[in-house]
Amino acid sequence: MPKELHPYAVLLRPIITEKTTVLTGLDKYVFEVDIRANKNQIKEAVELAFSVRVSDVNTMKMKGKPRRFGRKVTNRPDWKKAVVTLVAGDKIELFEGI
Repeated sequence: MPKELHPYAVLLRPIITEKTTVLTGLDKYVFEVDIRANKNQIKEAVELAFSVRVSDVNTMKMKGKPRRFGRKVTNRPDWKKAVVTLVAGDKIELFEGI
C-alpha cells in the first residue's frame, strides 16, 4: 500500500503556456503534480485548494529532456502533469489575469 500524500503536497505548480491559457476557456486547468499522485488524489487536492468542483482529471507522465554539462549528458527528472476539467461555471481565480 503506497503512502498517502497530503492534498497540499500533490499540486506542485500551475503550468502556464499559450496552449494552457486557451484551455482555461474550456474550463480546463493544467498543473504539475507529484509523480506518485493518482487521479483521485489530484481531484481532492484541487477541490480543497481552490474550492471548486472537478468533473474530470487526465494525467500524463512527461519524460525528462536531455541536459548537457560540458561533455556530460544527463537527463532532467521525469514529471507528471494533470489536466483538470471543472464543472461548468466554476473558475480558478489564479489563472484569471493571464
